[in-house]
Amino acid sequence: MHRARIIVNDVGAARSIAGLIEESVTHPPLAVSLFEAPGNGWIIDAYYEDAIEPAVITGIIGADARVAIEAVPDENWVAVSQAGLPPVAAGRFLVHGSHDRAIGRKHRNAIEIDAGEAFGTAHHATTLGCLLAIDRLTRQRHFGRVLDLGCGSGVLAIAVARVLPAATITASDFDPEAVRVARENVHKNALGDRINLVAALGLEHPLLRRRAPFDLVIANILAEPLIRLAQRLAKAVPPQGIVVLSGILQSQAAAVLAAYTAAGFARVRADRLNGWVILTLERRGQYPQGR
Repeated sequence: MHRARIIVNDVGAARSIAGLIEESVTHPPLAVSLFEAPGNGWIIDAYYEDAIEPAVITGIIGADARVAIEAVPDENWVAVSQAGLPPVAAGRFLVHGSHDRAIGRKHRNAIEIDAGEAFGTAHHATTLGCLLAIDRLTRQRHFGRVLDLGCGSGVLAIAVARVLPAATITASDFDPEAVRVARENVHKNALGDRINLVAALGLEHPLLRRRAPFDLVIANILAEPLIRLAQRLAKAVPPQGIVVLSGILQSQAAAVLAAYTAAGFARVRADRLNGWVILTLERRGQYPQGR
């Protein structure tokens, strides 16, 4: 087991670097952690099964940075990566690991999520942006049927359950392992009776079809599958329903927005966070023909 360590001064840059490493397709890490350095600065640690060259890391992040590579004991990397993650505040929410449970007990809308095999601890800008959108939207209006599409760790569905106690909440992911992890997190946060989880590709599941229409959909996936889902989501969201789309790089935002505009959505706002865009859109008019 090997660890690549980068130290930067700015927390925004640190989150951006951590996100780029975490999302790497060519060299996916086993885990990424981000924590404050003693004294000053921020530390990003990425863990890999095999040794990796510093030049590979700098290529992933697109910047010249000092990267230190060292071997670590196999049995310690999960505990080390989890223990380094500080709590993340996002509006009314506080996302923390089990090592910060004492801090979480003091917060009304605390969510306990440990770093693991499913994406979503709020340290990544895409998840953080969705949490901020959930906080903002649920202050403005009530949502009765909510879908967390591509739920990963389940953190977004849990957040919705914290602030919408009467909502019917469904969470899905195409990866059965992510669904298993999300189910564990839902029970850990004492919400097992509030959130239904299913393994499904897109909207292809009987439960999703029965529970539609959803007046709020949060989809933190990637730009290409979001574009492919535009017309299907238009049939699953009623007029004035809201979708929050994330996992979109700034260079991809125009194409995603164009696909959803063509499907009958209008932009409410676009938030930019560390190189990523979170789109909040509202469904216009009537359902498409053929619903």
